[in-house]
Amino acid sequence: MLDVEGLRMRYGVNDILHDVTFQVRHGEVLALLGPNGAGKTTTIEILEGFRMRSAGRVAVLGVDPAHGDERWRARVGVVLQSWRDHGKWRVRELLAHLGGYYAAFSTEEIPRPWDADELIEAVGLTGQAGKKIKTLSGGQRRRLDVAIGLAGRPELLFLDEPTAAFDPQARHEFHDLVRGLAGAYETTIVLTTHDLDEAEKLADRIIVLNGGRIIADGSVADLARRIVGADEVRWTCDGQGFTRSTTDSTAFVRGLFQEYGEAIAELEVHRASLEQTYLALVRQAESSQARDIQAREGAVR
Repeated sequence: MLDVEGLRMRYGVNDILHDVTFQVRHGEVLALLGPNGAGKTTTIEILEGFRMRSAGRVAVLGVDPAHGDERWRARVGVVLQSWRDHGKWRVRELLAHLGGYYAAFSTEEIPRPWDADELIEAVGLTGQAGKKIKTLSGGQRRRLDVAIGLAGRPELLFLDEPTAAFDPQARHEFHDLVRGLAGAYETTIVLTTHDLDEAEKLADRIIVLNGGRIIADGSVADLARRIVGADEVRWTCDGQGFTRSTTDSTAFVRGLFQEYGEAIAELEVHRASLEQTYLALVRQAESSQARDIQAREGAVR
């Protein structure tokens, strides 16, 4: 779905992206994480075809996004951080209107556009189908933003900070929506977020950017084991308490029950959270960058 190799972006003498390389598989949910200025938005805009790169190779659905035509764009959905047009339109009529632009790009494999009522149901807005957009709540409006991005039944969906300013209930509902899209509809999703809990819940895979470089790439569990260390398992057996560290807590717990069965009680598994892992990664990257600067300054002297 996505193939990025040696991606670089330079503004004047400043490199924003340095040799960024990664791939995304069909149906995968990928989260791009990183502090402000890490290069997340620049990377996404290059993949969407909105920004020209300085160097490197990029293929999105087999096409260089710098040269993507309308047929290619019909296969890609984009949900921006905010979008506030067409407040007087009603939900169903706007989606039906936007869907009309995709009809020319239908194929036998992928009928475009998505039927407006089917799409409304998929994003959980059936009760709001006849309402004016300006009357929707924040959570409902964000669901409509996703519906707009999905109107052409895209194979790939970009979500930029999808739940910024959401209340907890709206965030929970939106997470269910994204999981449903990836599961039932096999939509490939690339999202950026500062909400580490959100990334941990939604993403099959995490890429962490810092200073325009990829400093980590893997599942939450993979990164936690690599960066923070082993899981801690605690349990009691016949009244006696035990604690063990293991790099594969699932297999370890399975082995416990196979050996001791119902004698196992008060079982607890403590895994490093994505927040712990992320903070450790960023600290390591910043320390490495500081050492590099000191080394260069020493060489100049």
